[in-house]
Amino acid sequence: MRIISGLYKGRRISAPKKLPVRPTTDMAKEALFNILNNQYYFDDISVLDLFSGTGNISYEFASRGTEQITAVDANYGCIKFINETAEAFDMNISTIKSDVFKFLEKSKQQHTIIFADPPYDFDLEAFSKVPELVFKNDLLEDQGLLIVEHSKHTDLSLIEHYAYSKSYGGNMFSFFENKTE
Repeated sequence: MRIISGLYKGRRISAPKKLPVRPTTDMAKEALFNILNNQYYFDDISVLDLFSGTGNISYEFASRGTEQITAVDANYGCIKFINETAEAFDMNISTIKSDVFKFLEKSKQQHTIIFADPPYDFDLEAFSKVPELVFKNDLLEDQGLLIVEHSKHTDLSLIEHYAYSKSYGGNMFSFFENKTE
């Protein structure tokens, strides 16, 4: 995996093979950040990276100037790898080793962007639990976005707060927003 843009543009990061991860492809990540780049100043936002795995998305935000990044993953190896990489690149990424659903139940902090990359083999109920907890616990700022990465075979369009989806190869990003009356 590589960092697409920003301070660390072009830097390659190699995760240990034993981590149980499926990093977002460079093509999909670049397309996602092109969308976000038109909506946000990265140095003004707060990011929550759920099911963060290798930290791929967190590094991209950090490279583009985001200072407030929290990465949450249940796997100790993933958290250790993110901490080591963030330290090596002098990136301001806070990590939390936790089950994502338990974290969302307890969290009170709002974020501008919440990115979730749960396992693709989750069933629809598990996928829908992410937006449900984010909006129930008011974790998204008013102009914020929840982005859920999933397989093109999973349809999240009927979940409350769904706004739109973008497809890149076998990857899809579904975007959820606070709906204002």
